[in-house]
Amino acid sequence: MEQYKYEADFMLESGKILEGIEIAYKTYGTLNSEKSNTIWICHALTANADPVEWWKGLVGDGCLFNPSEHFIVCANIIGSCYGSTGPLSINKASGTAYFADFPLITIRDMVAAHILLRKHLKIDTIKLLMGGSMGGYQVLEWAMMEPNIIQKLFLIATSPSESAWGVAVHTAQRMAIEADQTWHGEGSAHAGAAGLRAARAIGMLTYRNYATFQEKQTDPDPEKIDHFKASSYLQYQGEKLVKRFNAYSYWLLTKSMDSHHLGRGRGGELIDVLKTIHQPTYIIGISSDILCPVAEQQFIADHLPNITLAIIDSTYGHDGFIIETEQITNLIKAWV
Repeated sequence: MEQYKYEADFMLESGKILEGIEIAYKTYGTLNSEKSNTIWICHALTANADPVEWWKGLVGDGCLFNPSEHFIVCANIIGSCYGSTGPLSINKASGTAYFADFPLITIRDMVAAHILLRKHLKIDTIKLLMGGSMGGYQVLEWAMMEPNIIQKLFLIATSPSESAWGVAVHTAQRMAIEADQTWHGEGSAHAGAAGLRAARAIGMLTYRNYATFQEKQTDPDPEKIDHFKASSYLQYQGEKLVKRFNAYSYWLLTKSMDSHHLGRGRGGELIDVLKTIHQPTYIIGISSDILCPVAEQQFIADHLPNITLAIIDSTYGHDGFIIETEQITNLIKAWV
């Protein structure tokens, strides 16, 4: 993992200022002499800057997006806990970690940080900008902010604005974190851990769906009255996230997703804004996705002037965007 330090003040969309930021990022492959082979990947909520790790089968050696052909870049979003400036970073004004005092950030702020890194890496053209879920939010914002830099877009399981359903899910997750007694205590990197476990469990219900839980988590023993597989699965997923992520970042980033709206500051009408995105775009929806359903990708497809829409038939719900890599590859290989 590499680190880029931007020493000047970084103005957030809210008007708040961060006194410099750091961006953790990872690259694979080599930028060619024409600077024409950059694939930039935007990651989702709890992912990091290494897509070879979390997008297995789509990115890496032998995959469609491979370092032998492409210069692959992925940057950890600000607000996260994987190396970029976020709640666990030191506040220069106080000399201690921000924790709950870290200012609210938007998807637009994340992209503004990506743009600083792009300039630092001397990338003049991004051949393909791609992302799923929250990563797709960043892709759409970036297409608006630097239309002449981005050549093509690939989107999956995403939308041009956060839905009321999405806001409600995130609110329930934050309520779980806020109900943790440690959340309101003195600042600690481990505050809210129990709440984060519960928040992850809520999230898993929307990342998958009824059919997946029935298929994978149904107990075969009709005599059982406790300790069910579905319960153990959610507890396991919650514990796994606590070991690798942070409650402050989770709380903050769900707020960032809630603020996602391409029309903000651009007239407010999503249809009018989408019509201005000129790049050739491939978008994929997942038939069983209940968090970011196909209707949201269809809405984008109805209003982008140069777009191809495909629907994956998958039982994995929203998580299908990182699981169904064979289907994704088969669909977009010729287009790429």
